[in-house]
Amino acid sequence: MEIEDTVVPADYPELARLAWNRDPSRPIPGAGALGLYEAKWRHIDATALSPRERALIEAWRSDSAAVTC
Repeated sequence: MEIEDTVVPADYPELARLAWNRDPSRPIPGAGALGLYEAKWRHIDATALSPRERALIEAWRSDSAAVTC
């Protein structure tokens, strides 16, 4: 999956729930979205993640791990 520089929370249901205090149709930086997932993971229903949303998270995690190594 191609790593996105920006993401629209409304396109990803669990991210939209995490970004409840933002306009869900307004793009946010990918790093900011990953930060939301990581900081608020306890609020995520992992069984509700769509395959697309799960792949996005995994792509970002893989990318950030490669950068920090």
